[in-house]
Amino acid sequence: QVQLVESGGGLVQPGGSLRLSCAASGSIFRVYTMGWYRQAPTKQRELVATIASFGSTNYAESVKGRFTISRDNAKNMVYLQMNSLKPEDTAVYYCNAVHSITQRDYWGQGTQVTVSS
Repeated sequence: QVQLVESGGGLVQPGGSLRLSCAASGSIFRVYTMGWYRQAPTKQRELVATIASFGSTNYAESVKGRFTISRDNAKNMVYLQMNSLKPEDTAVYYCNAVHSITQRDYWGQGTQVTVSS
């Protein structure tokens, strides 16, 4: 089992940047594919980006070229660097972990990102 705690959300102006962090504990971090998802009001939760154990990444089309996901397996951390933020990026951002063998997944509690002038 793994516990996930996100941090780094907040209010930022359009065009600004934020870095989200997710701290994982309770299990062997490197066996998990890590990801960030987001959910805006009245919308379904959607994939933002994922990163596999050895670093291969996948991004939603809407964030390609603006967001970067990374992980530090030694520190049990995953990050989401968000640049050139737009109002439509406003959402609660969730950290996700999927075990590479069992496919069991875990979620953090979420962190609010608001992009507004």
